[in-house]
Amino acid sequence: MISARNQRTISSPVSVAGVGYWSGQDVTVEFRPAAPDAGITFVRCDLDGCPRIEATLANRTETPLRTTLCHGDAGVGMVEHIMAAMAGMQIDNCEIWVDQPEMPGCDGSSLPFVEALVRARPVEQSVPRPLRVVEQAIRCGDRESWIEARPVSGNRAILRYDLDYGAGNPIGRQTLEITLSPRFFHMNLAPARTFLLEPEAAALRAQGLGQRVTPQDLLIFGPDGPIDNPLRFPDECVRHKLLDLVGDLALSGCDLAGCFHAHRSGHRLNAEIQRSVQRLEETPLRLRRCA
Repeated sequence: MISARNQRTISSPVSVAGVGYWSGQDVTVEFRPAAPDAGITFVRCDLDGCPRIEATLANRTETPLRTTLCHGDAGVGMVEHIMAAMAGMQIDNCEIWVDQPEMPGCDGSSLPFVEALVRARPVEQSVPRPLRVVEQAIRCGDRESWIEARPVSGNRAILRYDLDYGAGNPIGRQTLEITLSPRFFHMNLAPARTFLLEPEAAALRAQGLGQRVTPQDLLIFGPDGPIDNPLRFPDECVRHKLLDLVGDLALSGCDLAGCFHAHRSGHRLNAEIQRSVQRLEETPLRLRRCA
């Protein structure tokens, strides 16, 4: 891998508190500076020995509707919004001390974490940040949902998402393509919030989940649009899908140069495309597909 910039961390600790969407537990996360090449590491300070969980693909555990990391008996869930803030703002080395297994939902976006990182004053370090360049095309998924990676000119990360809920509901079809940068992420992706259809929210509540979550805490769509919560962008839903994609791609542990085009993709496929790109570095082929 090559490098296009130096690594970054934060200058001072900063905290964010909130409630876990799934568990309903109060949780505080504290972001702390870390040395070059340390990467992003979650530290469970509520457990004996403060076990550490590196934010890597190797520690990812498949969990419905969210991204979970586990190492040994310790785990952290709903990490995608924090990881998106880290990657979007180019914070490469950071310890994240947490006192619960689930991260705070806040307003359903990455903005509270981004604002905290800005207050912590990002600082450049003297070590290059690795850059993985997509050199060959590859696709993961099937006809209904897929994600592909293709080469681009220059060391850019171009992300595109096709959201398709079909006709007859207020979300419908939305598409957005962006070139990722810290300024663009802060202004245009970080504020985009998690969304659910009203029947989906009711089903989760029936399972005992999300008991402290209200329509003011995220976007819940009824037949006529969001319930008791105005949109921040007309296409806020597809922006949030791109936010999730940024967070999932951050588990690569390096910057990525290429075009990542997702069509109704989710956390599982977002992880699989990274594994496939890594395998292509070891096994060159003109085009490969994965199930």
